Amino acid sequence: MDNSQAILALAALAQPTRLDTFRLLVRREPEGVPAGELAKLLVVPQNTMSAHLAVLTRAGLIVGERQSRSIIYRADLAGFRTVIAFLLKDCCGGRADLCGPLIEELVPCCQAEGARA
Repeated sequence: MDNSQAILALAALAQPTRLDTFRLLVRREPEGVPAGELAKLLVVPQNTMSAHLAVLTRAGLIVGERQSRSIIYRADLAGFRTVIAFLLKDCCGGRADLCGPLIEELVPCCQAEGARA
């Protein structure tokens, strides 16, 4: 990943509807959500939602898969992971004492439900 790709992804998320869409798709993994349902859930006109979905797709944050007459959208977690890794790659100049708290804060959200304290 380079700066321009990271900027594209961050710019895509720097808009309220697109950020809400991405977060909703992350919560709905791995099933995904049809485009029309996304528009209804977020109370956005379908043509406007289509434009937002196109931006998120170009940014590598979501993927759409045609199923019959619908397109099911899912979060592209590998693409998102690439963005996060790019941002954290040189985290704090390699000083674990500075990066440790950030990483520790991320771990609980990723643990299995039964493994949480």
